[in-house]
Amino acid sequence: MPPKSWRNWLIGRPLSTADAPHQTIGKVIGLAVFASDALSSTAYATQEMLVILALAGTSAFHFSIPISFGIVILLAILTLSYEQTIHAYPNGGGAYIVARDNIGELPALVAGAALLMDYVLTVSVSVSSGVAQIISAYPGVFPYRVEIAVVCVFLIMLVNLRGVRESGITFSVPTYFFVTMMLITVITGFVRYFTGTLGAVVDPPEMEMLGAAQPITFFLILRAFSNGTSAVTGVEAISNGITAFKEPRSKNAGMTLIWMSVILGSFLLGITFLAYQIQAIPSEAETVISQLARTVFVGRGVFYLASIMATTVILIMAANTAFADFPRLSALVASDGFLPRQFAFRGSRLVYSRGIGALSLIACGLIIIFQASVTSLIPLYAIGVFLSFTLSQAGMAHRWWKSGRLKPGEEIRERGSTLKYNPGWSHKMIINGFGAFTTAIVMMVFAITKFKDGAWIVIILTPLLVGGFMLINRHYVHLAKRLSLEKFGTQPRIGRHRVILPISGVHQGTLAALRYARMLTDDITAVHVSIDPEETQRLQKKWESRGEGYRLVILESPYRLFIEPILRYIVDLDDQRQPNEIITVVVPQFVPKHWMSGFLHARTADTLRRVLLSREGIVITEVPYIVE
Repeated sequence: MPPKSWRNWLIGRPLSTADAPHQTIGKVIGLAVFASDALSSTAYATQEMLVILALAGTSAFHFSIPISFGIVILLAILTLSYEQTIHAYPNGGGAYIVARDNIGELPALVAGAALLMDYVLTVSVSVSSGVAQIISAYPGVFPYRVEIAVVCVFLIMLVNLRGVRESGITFSVPTYFFVTMMLITVITGFVRYFTGTLGAVVDPPEMEMLGAAQPITFFLILRAFSNGTSAVTGVEAISNGITAFKEPRSKNAGMTLIWMSVILGSFLLGITFLAYQIQAIPSEAETVISQLARTVFVGRGVFYLASIMATTVILIMAANTAFADFPRLSALVASDGFLPRQFAFRGSRLVYSRGIGALSLIACGLIIIFQASVTSLIPLYAIGVFLSFTLSQAGMAHRWWKSGRLKPGEEIRERGSTLKYNPGWSHKMIINGFGAFTTAIVMMVFAITKFKDGAWIVIILTPLLVGGFMLINRHYVHLAKRLSLEKFGTQPRIGRHRVILPISGVHQGTLAALRYARMLTDDITAVHVSIDPEETQRLQKKWESRGEGYRLVILESPYRLFIEPILRYIVDLDDQRQPNEIITVVVPQFVPKHWMSGFLHARTADTLRRVLLSREGIVITEVPYIVE
């Protein structure tokens, strides 16, 4: 068991590798962990549709209802497609793995880049939207929205660092609280609508026009549709995190996906219909959800406050979906050598802590840059995830085609799964192919309609990220070739081993370093930089009596420099070194008991290592001498 520390108090005691099976989750907690992003999007998807329709005036708001039906149809297509993916890839079938195994490396990297960006934007949009709900109830905190959002991100980060199971239990309460309150709000709204007592929103906020007034055109409807598709951006999360579920993984994950889709589709249709009936106005000053709640519950009473609280918490907690999937995806990409290897290592709580930390920092940067504005962040949001949708579904369609080419009973082991003959391969290929076609159209619509609003940033960033992946991979491939033992042959024996011992004085630390150096070789040279002649004479006398007869070289330093003369001496030796010789620089290093005392001592070894590290055949060794 590792020793106790402040980290144990903050994120919990370390978990052993054997604890991994006990950290898996069931369907109920799985819905909270992986569906909070998709469910929370119902809190802003309707508003984002109305923001665009507002350019044609309030008379265009009735288009929000058929647009919502179109989005629900798209949700059904995606659900059916990803349900097949979950069963085909029981060890995790995100867009990256599916594209890698069925289309190729480049499409996989594009999908990975798109999804990683989407997860960052999920955190930024969800937290910013949650803060917007707080502002709706308490307008006085508007100037502090960025600070509140950043604090929320770091709180979610801390909870996730405690582990998947613990974070799932923590977030299940707000998730189900939100589902309950939205259910009460929508049902109450429909009851009041059918009884003729619903009415319109009282004192609606002033409508904000994000651009010049426009007529109702097909292009405007497409823009509103693309904004509303933010409601389906979390559908792929469950297929990415299958390994977090208890056995049978695929069955539990697939059922969770169906639950999520039914709840999401019902809420989106209900909220959009009621928002139109009460004549809600899209505004950053007060959200559509706030207007709906105070109209349905007739004022800002207990149920209104509970609805706003539930919406605020779920929007902030929705970022948890990204915190669950971003580290897993970055670990997969890192395992393939396209991200730093450190992202593939689990932390003390069996989570990919480096991925969690990186996601937090990048998301906070976006929140600060865009001042926690949901409307400013939304244009960057969905294009990446729809690109990954398209590549994933295209990959699955090709997988079913490959399955149809096999004979019954024949199997092919691929990197991400085992490919078998499937008797229903043709209709499954049609389902995934139609899903790819549909999401590709939505992606192009989004890219065109949102290009000027900021989608161009994602279009540029995606190839840049892919290029970065390839550069990282090229480094790892080159390093592997250089370290390979093929054609390595037999290395010549070391002909000479010299030890250079820099000393500032003759004391117990110096003698400890000398004792260690003697274990390496008898070819030892002590080196002293002379700044004070009298001090140098005293050192020489001490060395004659304590230096055990080893050489002492005095380097004159008229400019009172210490490191530079030693470096010049070592470099001169290295230039004359034969190929089968090695030089070891043994540095005595004081280690005070109190950490603050460390600032009072020079870190000579660090400086030498930094300068000489690129020189082959030179080794820097510290010999610690602990001072009580």
